[in-house]
Amino acid sequence: MGQVMKNPVALGIIVIGLLFTLLNTLIIVPETRQGVVVRFGEPVRIINRHQANVPFGQTGAGLLAKIPFLEQVEWIDKRILDVEMEQQQVLSTDQLRLQVDAFARFRIVDPLRMYIAAGSEARVSDELRPILGSALRNELGKRPFAALLSPERGQVMDNIRSGLNRVARQYGAEIVDVRIKRADLPDGTPLDSAYERMRTARDQEARTIRAQGAKQAQIIRAEADASAARTYAEAFGKDPEFYDFYRAMKSYETTFQSNNPDGPTSSFVLSPDNEYLRQFRGR
Repeated sequence: MGQVMKNPVALGIIVIGLLFTLLNTLIIVPETRQGVVVRFGEPVRIINRHQANVPFGQTGAGLLAKIPFLEQVEWIDKRILDVEMEQQQVLSTDQLRLQVDAFARFRIVDPLRMYIAAGSEARVSDELRPILGSALRNELGKRPFAALLSPERGQVMDNIRSGLNRVARQYGAEIVDVRIKRADLPDGTPLDSAYERMRTARDQEARTIRAQGAKQAQIIRAEADASAARTYAEAFGKDPEFYDFYRAMKSYETTFQSNNPDGPTSSFVLSPDNEYLRQFRGR
């Protein structure tokens, strides 16, 4: 040992070797990453694994130790990742061809299964991308174009997420969300035809509402007239003379009063004892 201490070259080699061994023994585990410890190509344990509802800093991140030179760490992201779908053409039930652009968000929840089945997050994205397109075409192909413009769109997204999640579990992933960024009709004749059909449908709906309103108005007026007739009949039945007087007054009003003050007037020449004017003579 004394000879080593006297030889600075040997001492430097030993110090460098110790530092190199220490660096291969200690690993810094980031909070945003989880790791699969591999020994001779076989996974032996998981470090800082994702755990639902566990706050950051309590899942195993920090400074950890491993067997130097024999164990390697394969890092896997714990954060939510995106998989972008290439633009797809979908045929809806009302025979409209839609240009759909969508994406999904996922998280690796089983790093060991992901390492065995896929090997990396990029491979998981590549495997999920065609499945997302297929699930999107199948689900939107069951619905009309108007469903994408209504609250039913949320149910469509839930169904796509459930179908995609069954595949994602095979790769140790969990689908967090699926969203449609755009769902447009191709420019040109299909788009113009769709707008024309939408206008026609709204016009038909407006005509139906107006017809129903007119029908209800006629029913209400008929019921009101019938009620007024019953009221008049009951009132006039109690005093026939008053009923005769009232009808005569209404007749005079219709005959002698002009509805248009600016229009031509008519003159009547009648005998004072004319039966039509009997109400003016009193009882």
